[in-house]
Amino acid sequence: SFFLLTAKPTFFACNVAEADLAAMLSEKAAPSGYVAQVNEYVQTHLNTEAVVISAQIESELVDLDAAEAAEYLASLGLKETGVGNLIRSVYHLLGLRTYLTTGEKETRAWTIHAGDKAPAAAGVIHSDFERGFIAAETVSFSDLIQLGSFAKAREAGKLRIEGKDYVVQDGDVMEFRFNV
Repeated sequence: SFFLLTAKPTFFACNVAEADLAAMLSEKAAPSGYVAQVNEYVQTHLNTEAVVISAQIESELVDLDAAEAAEYLASLGLKETGVGNLIRSVYHLLGLRTYLTTGEKETRAWTIHAGDKAPAAAGVIHSDFERGFIAAETVSFSDLIQLGSFAKAREAGKLRIEGKDYVVQDGDVMEFRFNV
């Protein structure tokens, strides 16, 4: 019989009360109690950190519109929701990255593994894109937002033509050229 053991990534999240989360943030204090114990364990044994989240805050955010939610988060000293932080941490743990495609009707995020090259990223959309990959017009998300369009990014020299060996970066905005 086989004894097969595979190591799977482990993720730790600590749910704390709203007041405790606010105190940790406002005082820039180190976590205490169970949060400190969990952090110590995961740092020692897994070389990572636990994500601290307040389910109470998250449940209150669900009922707010975007402007109210931003104001509420700011009043607590938070830059993003706990769910957003949780998702970012899990993506990092699993070695995942996001790239985007955009057109007249929609903009869409696609998930790939860290280190994936442009043809593999194209294949996430459709296998024909990978099979017939020629090149990818690429611009960083921050440059595209700042400039406003692919055309303006091209004029500013920020749009790059990347080939088959290009390793896709987190936040790239890509348009694929392919021929099948």
